[in-house]
Formats: sequence, C-alpha cells, structure tokens
Amino acid sequence: MDLEPYHRIASDAYLGELTRRPIGEIRAMRTECQRVEDTLSYLRRLVQGRLDIVRAEHDRRLAGGAPSALAELVAQLPETLAQHVGGSSTRPPHDLLPPDDPDVTADLDALCNVGTLASLPTHSSDELRHLLDGLVDLEQVVSARRRVLFDRLDTLSAELTRRYRSGEATVDALLQ
Repeated sequence: MDLEPYHRIASDAYLGELTRRPIGEIRAMRTECQRVEDTLSYLRRLVQGRLDIVRAEHDRRLAGGAPSALAELVAQLPETLAQHVGGSSTRPPHDLLPPDDPDVTADLDALCNVGTLASLPTHSSDELRHLLDGLVDLEQVVSARRRVLFDRLDTLSAELTRRYRSGEATVDALLQ
C-alpha cells in the first residue's frame, strides 16, 4: 500500500496550527483521514480473514490432528471466518468494497497470498507458526496505523465542533 498519505497524516505537522486553518481545509483533512482509514480497515479485514484461516489450521494441528485436506479447510471456512464477525458496522455495503489502489494488499499477498492459503495442508507446523506470526505482526501494524488515524479524526472533529459551538462557524455557511 502507498504509505505516503498515511505518513503525512501521522506526522506532527499535519495538525499544526489547526485553529488557524480555514474550516474547508479541516473538512478536507477529515475526509482524507477517513479515506486512508477506509483503506486500512479493508486491509485489516483481509489480514484478519487470512489470520483466522491459518490459526484454525494451526490450532487443529496442535490439538493432535494431522494436516487437513484442502476440502476440509474449505468446508470449515464459514465457521472459521464467522468467529469474529460483528454486526456493529454502520457503513453502507458499498463501503466494504476494495479501494481503487491495487497496491493495498501487496504486503499481505507477499506474506500470505491465495496460493499460500490453498497450500496450507502441505505446510509444516513450523511453517504455519511462522506464517501465523507474520500475520499477527501485520495485523498489529495495520491496527496501530488505524488508531493514529482515529486520533487524527477525533482531533479534527473536535476542532469543527468547537468552531460551531463558539460561533466561529455556522450551519448557514455550509449551505452557501
């Protein structure tokens, strides 16, 4: 994924002199943060799905099972992937579509692509552990980046709210 927008947003300078910036710029910054967060959210969902699949096979083997056949892994997918599904999303379904950036999944695919998932039964337990560790690390990196963006979004929203409450900005200005 192209990290330039994220690094720019995460820098201390991004929120510099926020109280002096025009309200339109603050709104644009908030939109930019949301767009980058949406991309990271999509990536996180993909990482978590692959992590759940690899973890299920790893845990099954730890419990004394032999490597699964691919058909067994596929048959278990609905149960495996449903474990962490929550019904709390308020986003419309079209927001769950992948972003336009084809590089979003590059790091994930380098670590665990579809071919890797299809060949899980042929991997040793040590290889599964290594794959699992890599996916956990990637999920933590993506989640940490999302937390930074949520902090930025909270700061920007707080500044907008402050301006409306203080009268510096009005709803009428939005309609012009």
